[in-house]
Amino acid sequence: MVNDGRRDNDRFIPALRFHWLTPLFDVVAAVAVRDRAIKRRVLRSAAIASGEDVLDVGCGTGTLAVAAARVGFDEGRSTALPYADASFDVVLSTLFFHHLPDDAKRQTAAELVRVLRRGGRLVVGNLGRPQDPLMRLAVRGTVQLLDGVATTALGVRGELPDLLAEAGLHGVTVRDRVRTPTGTYEIVSGGR
Repeated sequence: MVNDGRRDNDRFIPALRFHWLTPLFDVVAAVAVRDRAIKRRVLRSAAIASGEDVLDVGCGTGTLAVAAARVGFDEGRSTALPYADASFDVVLSTLFFHHLPDDAKRQTAAELVRVLRRGGRLVVGNLGRPQDPLMRLAVRGTVQLLDGVATTALGVRGELPDLLAEAGLHGVTVRDRVRTPTGTYEIVSGGR
């Protein structure tokens, strides 16, 4: 591993964790995580209106941004977004938060609130609290095995809504849950 001077928390995390696996991301996510179903539910919950400014954080291969009909891409860190305060009406994120260490999750949540306009909304589709013992086994044997228990624990405990509320969002709620071969994914929304 090359040390580029950044702390581990600042390191870029490619889709499927390794650059060489990125070309397989969309196929793997479609089967293992029911990615399309999660993204459809995120978009439905976001109810994006014509003319709204939308940010997709942790966009992976960009399929959610394309589905939201927003196709401009900028590169940056979720913990220090390259946008002015109150730049967006809607902020979306799917399959991203569970890759971050807890301190980076908190920094990212604060950044999402910062760039969200008053009256704006955040919708996140991410690993969540298992619905039953089968989903607990699924997440333990897949996502937690690959991404680590410490990194994924906050989501598996069902604490992402609390983290988003602590960052300053109001009305944070789990709007939907999706059963997948890799565990339970939750659609969480809140407003500013």
